[in-house]
Amino acid sequence: MKTLYLIGGPMGVGKSAVGQCLKRMLPRAVLLDGDWCWDADPFVVTEETKRMALSNIRFLLNSFLRCSEYENVVFCWVMHRLSGLDLSGCRTVSVSLTASPEALRARLERDVALGARPADVIGRSLAYLPLYAALDTRKIDTSHLDAEAAARAAAALK
Repeated sequence: MKTLYLIGGPMGVGKSAVGQCLKRMLPRAVLLDGDWCWDADPFVVTEETKRMALSNIRFLLNSFLRCSEYENVVFCWVMHRLSGLDLSGCRTVSVSLTASPEALRARLERDVALGARPADVIGRSLAYLPLYAALDTRKIDTSHLDAEAAARAAAALK
């Protein structure tokens, strides 16, 4: 049976790194990072661009889910919910990566100092953090885990 891993969480919590590790450790796995479906300059968030990004994501995910070559599909993104997927014959593992506010802030401050993220991401990400605690997902606290350990924890959730 095919397994879809939905990896969500606020910016900077480790979704992309965990997704990459999970892809490498699972058999016949593919990774789709939602950021790839909405990597624009300038990054504009409107109802139209949100609909477009979600439409792109649904199309790509459904294509991977229908493809017989893949046993595991890993999708990571800053998401609270995602609908419109054909999950027939597919097990879904929904994971929210979390971290303490202090650990998340420290990671983001490093990214900002390296020029990898804009400074305003810190406040936005910290504001998103409580939203994931309320979701009906399995939680993995990455405060003291590297990406490999967090991926092992996600893989064990089958």
